[in-house]
Amino acid sequence: MTDRKSQLAANLANVEERITAACVAAGRKREEVTLIVVTKTYPASDVRILSELGVRHVAENRDQDAAPKAAACADLPLKWHFVGQLQTNKVRSVVGYADIVQSVDRARLVTALSKEAVRAEREIGCLIQVALDAGVNGRGERGGVAPGGIEELADLVGESPGLRLDGLMTVAPLTGAYAGREQAAFQRLMDLSTDLRRAHPAATMVSAGMSADLEQAVAAGATHVRVGTAVLGVRPRLG
Repeated sequence: MTDRKSQLAANLANVEERITAACVAAGRKREEVTLIVVTKTYPASDVRILSELGVRHVAENRDQDAAPKAAACADLPLKWHFVGQLQTNKVRSVVGYADIVQSVDRARLVTALSKEAVRAEREIGCLIQVALDAGVNGRGERGGVAPGGIEELADLVGESPGLRLDGLMTVAPLTGAYAGREQAAFQRLMDLSTDLRRAHPAATMVSAGMSADLEQAVAAGATHVRVGTAVLGVRPRLG
């Protein structure tokens, strides 16, 4: 086993222990929580090792990095999630490899995703990104729609060809009422998920929690956690 594979295996085992312990503490079954490894800034060789170690869900946040990486790993049994803010001029590329776009936050993006999904003859899963630091109908600092905008956007996704409404996603906010209150933020997302499922019962996915706060997300009821640093390590910033 190479040094890098040993390192990733040890990190994965540690994250697995954390998720398992969080599930036990919350009275949940381990299989209720899916680990998504965020591979942004890391090479395709790491993605290949992760696949060998049993990882099945990976996430990227920049199309210019993700597209060539996904192409290099096209032979692997992976589900690709796009989690970054998505500009409409990148939609055609992203639809080529992403199975789920977790950052849907405006009508124009829904329209673009639908058009390209139909053109590519693909079905793209969509999560509405919720900004808990936004005003009633505004947008968040890191993208996302305010809670008041979820219903309209969800209905649009639900009626758009080529798209499938899978649920909600959030990032613990750095400002506003929920700053430093990750548990409360994730619980709020769960409440919003309950509301959403009254109109869209199949939209059961709740993506919340990262390396530093996955325990709080599991406690709140998240179905998916997005972990990067705790698995891959800290990588120096580029540029």
